[in-house]
Amino acid sequence: MRFADRVVIVTGAGSGIGRVMAKEFASAGASVVVADRMNHSAETVAREIDAGETVVATKKDVTVAADVDAMVRAAEDAFGRVDVLVNNAAVCAGDDILRIDEATWDADVTGVLKSAFLCSKRVLPGMIERGHGVILNIASVNGLAYFGNEAYSAAKAGMINLTQSIAARYGAHGVRANAIAPGSIRTPIWQERVDAEPEIFDKLVKWYPLGRVGEPEDVARAALFLASDDAAWISGAVLRVDGALTAGYPLMAEELLVESRESDGARQRIP
Repeated sequence: MRFADRVVIVTGAGSGIGRVMAKEFASAGASVVVADRMNHSAETVAREIDAGETVVATKKDVTVAADVDAMVRAAEDAFGRVDVLVNNAAVCAGDDILRIDEATWDADVTGVLKSAFLCSKRVLPGMIERGHGVILNIASVNGLAYFGNEAYSAAKAGMINLTQSIAARYGAHGVRANAIAPGSIRTPIWQERVDAEPEIFDKLVKWYPLGRVGEPEDVARAALFLASDDAAWISGAVLRVDGALTAGYPLMAEELLVESRESDGARQRIP
């Protein structure tokens, strides 16, 4: 099994992408720490994994240094070390910089970027001492281009830069760091939006050249590859798991071209 004798922490693992990643790592033989700020969510996922002594559920807020320390100590107490850290926890609340208040901005940046910083800082010394380790940051296409949600997007862009910094600075110590930039993924976090706008995914699909939005499994499979020895010479990379969204915007380009032609026609008709 690809992750036999490997210890993996997944933050924000109580639902959505994190839940599926935790289960996939466990299925591949890893000992898994399911970390989430909601205790019942972490415990539910641990029960779903049902791997006995190879899974630990822990209620921790990864924006708080003391909680991060306790989370990593729980992994070390149970399994001796941390081989793979997946920074998946996130907050996304602010949209439109003119309407975001300071508290909302701070919550998004703290939930995404500070949490990745705190968790990475805590596991790095052990990885450096052992001469190997993987840090995998779940970023977003929002960190690569404009898709709204300015605070979240800025934090995800920072997460990508942090990934590259870790890869460059600690690669000589055997530590690899990579990021995944998912597009729209069908997870429970969308439910409130779906309730208000049931056709939202149908609207989103038109922007994706592969003809669908993503599923948590799409991200989880990419995560397992980047965390595995199959990716032993990949570090500092940003893997876009986005159905070709950021490869180009064919429908958008087509619509802009139509608008341009219409505008040119209007100018030509002006006496």
